[in-house]
Amino acid sequence: MLDIKFIRENKDIVIAGAKKKHIAVDIDALLALDDKRRLLQASIDEKRAEQNVASKSIASAKAEEERQMIISKMQTLKEILRKDEESMQEVMKEWRALMVTVPNVPDMSVPDGDSDANNKEVKQWGEIPKFDFQPKDHVELLLANGMADYERGSKVAGFRGYFLTNDGARLVWALQRFVEERFANRSDFTPMIAPSLVRKEPFMGTGYLPQSEEDLYKTQDSDYLTGTAEVPTMGYYMDEILDKKDLPVKFFSFSPCFRREAGSYGKDTKGIFRIHEFVKYEQVVLCEASHEESVKYHEELTANAEALLQELKLPYRVVINCGGDLGLGQVKKYDIEAWLPSEKQYRETHSSSYFHDFQSRRLNIRYRDETGTVRYVHSLNNTALAMPRILTQIAENYQRADGRIGVPEALQGYMGKDVMGNAGVAK
Repeated sequence: MLDIKFIRENKDIVIAGAKKKHIAVDIDALLALDDKRRLLQASIDEKRAEQNVASKSIASAKAEEERQMIISKMQTLKEILRKDEESMQEVMKEWRALMVTVPNVPDMSVPDGDSDANNKEVKQWGEIPKFDFQPKDHVELLLANGMADYERGSKVAGFRGYFLTNDGARLVWALQRFVEERFANRSDFTPMIAPSLVRKEPFMGTGYLPQSEEDLYKTQDSDYLTGTAEVPTMGYYMDEILDKKDLPVKFFSFSPCFRREAGSYGKDTKGIFRIHEFVKYEQVVLCEASHEESVKYHEELTANAEALLQELKLPYRVVINCGGDLGLGQVKKYDIEAWLPSEKQYRETHSSSYFHDFQSRRLNIRYRDETGTVRYVHSLNNTALAMPRILTQIAENYQRADGRIGVPEALQGYMGKDVMGNAGVAK
């Protein structure tokens, strides 16, 4: 959430930012409502001050007639104040509803565009594999090698359901140990297993509500299943004040994740690229309120994710997301996309974003600087690794002419083998 003072003082910038993100919001209506809120607040403050003066006057009144006159005046004042406070409640309800729709202002480096087709490539790494045979897609590869069972997955879990079997399961476990060893023992990161069942407040705070509610699974108790460990991890310090000396706070968080994929009808309906249930490791950073610090950690988190793909020797590219491909709170976002041979294109494996104080204002996460001033922290997040999606790129890039799949060198110690073959489907 943006500061209303910032919105008032930078109206044109906020409107231009919303336009760049292709998000419709009525800033004029918000500011008109804020004028009403400020007038009502001034009136309420004035009447409360009058009440205080009248209370003291009653105590000091010498004549009963004078005392009764003041009490009568107070009763009238109390009724006016009650009506003002009721009006304020209605105004604040509408004001908050409008405030949470105002998008953050994107960085100047964010390109124009209305979809991911307009994202700008800034880097490529690795050599795209050339096969001397007709390569298969991951759907066929995993099935043929007994690593996945989509039919039984759909029977048990419905559309986009899956089982990972034999080397499919072993590969996920190997990837988990691989990524954990590269983060869990780092002194600058706090390892965390975060809850997947989360209250509404952290979703509101991180910006997933109300805009993305259709993509969330909701329980009968009105809680939600999270689609990323970012949500519970950002809620960890909700309504707390940190000390600047403790910043930055860096979390390496794990959670099972759930997404309805409500907006992806007809996309990636086969295999395990786009699914409802998966696991993910997330990097989350809270730092001091400095644009330079946010940019520094944004590049650092992105480099951490790139390092994992480089170890796995998967060719990839980095793109800057255009305005129309940014979320409500993101100032800037990189997508990292690994090569998918069957589609002859790069497909997303990681996303890396920073938000300035957009999320922390909603979540009320602050810190006290060296002068004693309390400020809102800046927040960032980046995927470390999501599974089983990454299996699609591993299977396709490491496939062999005989139909088997090579094991990336970085995972061979965990797998105890250098090739995954057909071990037979679980019966």
